[in-house]
Amino acid sequence: MRIAHSSRYLISAANSHSHRIRIVPLLPFPLSRSSTTTTTTTTTTLTQAPPLAPTTMASETDNLSTLPAANGNVVEDEKFGFRRPEMFTENLAGTVGAYDRHVFLCYKSPEAWPSKVEGSESDPLPKLLSSAVKARKNDIALKTNVTVYEGSEGTEFSDGDVLIFPDMIKYRGLKESDVDSFVEDVLVNGKPWASGVQEVFTGSHVFVCAHGSRDRRCGVCGPVLIEKLKEEIESRGLKNQVFVNACSHIGGHKYAGNVIIYSPAPDGKITGHWYGYVTPDDVPALLVQHIEKGEIITHLWRGQMGAAAEVGGKEDEHKLPNGDVKKNKKKKHEESGTQSKKEEVSGCCQGVNGFSCCKDGSLDQNGVIEKNLKEAVAHEKEQGKLSSWMGSWEQSDVLTALAVVGAVATVAVAYSFYRRSG
Repeated sequence: MRIAHSSRYLISAANSHSHRIRIVPLLPFPLSRSSTTTTTTTTTTLTQAPPLAPTTMASETDNLSTLPAANGNVVEDEKFGFRRPEMFTENLAGTVGAYDRHVFLCYKSPEAWPSKVEGSESDPLPKLLSSAVKARKNDIALKTNVTVYEGSEGTEFSDGDVLIFPDMIKYRGLKESDVDSFVEDVLVNGKPWASGVQEVFTGSHVFVCAHGSRDRRCGVCGPVLIEKLKEEIESRGLKNQVFVNACSHIGGHKYAGNVIIYSPAPDGKITGHWYGYVTPDDVPALLVQHIEKGEIITHLWRGQMGAAAEVGGKEDEHKLPNGDVKKNKKKKHEESGTQSKKEEVSGCCQGVNGFSCCKDGSLDQNGVIEKNLKEAVAHEKEQGKLSSWMGSWEQSDVLTALAVVGAVATVAVAYSFYRRSG
C-alpha cells in the first residue's frame, strides 16, 4: 500500500474560523481544476446535533479526481475507493440507529477478520460476546452496540481488552469463559466486573472501519484513512491524546470511509459521532474542528450516540443532544395537542349543502359556545361534581372535557340553523 507523504500536499489557509483548511495532494496526472481549493464548512458545536443535510449531498471535494488513489491503484479506487461514483450522493444524517452504549472488543487484525467476525465459528470470543449481549438485550437497560477493534502493535491494547463508551471504562483480558459473568455484572447490573479490574481511560478515540472481508470499499478506504490519521496525529503532537484503531463493520458500507469519534464535548461529556464519505482531505478537520474545537462537520455527519436522526425529519428535532431530543419531541407534541384543542373549541363547523355555522349576521358562534360552556360549568357546579373532578383530573383532562362540550354545543347550533334554513 502506497501512502502519499504529508510533504506532498499543498495547503491553502482559511480566512476565518468558519473555514477549514483544505489539503490537496500533488498527483502525477493533471487536475481538471485548480490545485489549491478553499471551501467553507458549516459547523455546529458538539453539544447539539446538526440540522439535516439536503437530500443530495454536496461534497467539498466535488471533483473526485483530486483525491489520492487508494493503494496507488486508480482503477481500483474508482470502483471501491474515494473516487467511486456513489461518493457524496446521499444524505448522511439519520443513517445511524439509536444506541446508548458502545462496547469494543480488541481481537486480532482486519486481515484476520472473517466477513462476520461477531458470528464466526472460528472466532469464538467475538461471537460469544455478541451473542450474550443479544440474548440479554431485554435485561440490559441501555441499547448496546458491540464492535471488534484491532489491537495494533505498539499500543496498550491487546486481544480480549474491552472498551466501554461513554463510560470510558476498560477491562483487560476478557476470555471466552468469562463472557457471561462480564455481561451479567457490567452490562445488565451496571456494576464493576467481579472477575476483572476496572480501569478508567482518557483521550479521544477514533475508530475507522477497515473490514475488507465484509466490504471491499471499507477495505480500500479504511487503511488509507488510518495511515493519514496516524501521520497527522504524530505531526501535531497528539500521540498521547488521540488514538486511532481499525474496527469491524459498523453499517453503511456505501458511506466508506466510515469513522466514529468518541471524545469529550466542550462541557466534558463524552460524545460519539459518526462520519461517512470521509477522505484523506477531511482528516485535518476531524482533528482540529471536531476533536480540538468541538465542532461537527455537518456535510459528513451520519449521527450520534444517544440519538437517532430520522431521515427527512424536522430540523428542530435534532437540536438537543442525546436524551433531550425525546423531551423536545414530547414538548412539541403537548403544544400541538393544546393547539388542536383550542382549534376544536373555536373552530368552524361545516353543515349540509355548504352551510357553515362559522359566521352569521345575527349570531356570533364564539358567543354561543362561550354561553354553552358557562351553562355547562354552572350546571356541573350545581351538581357538586365539578369540584371533585377538578381535584382528580389533570389539567389536560379538563381541557379535553371542555373541548368536547364546546364541540357538542357547536353541532347543536349548526343543527339549529339547518332546521331554520330547511
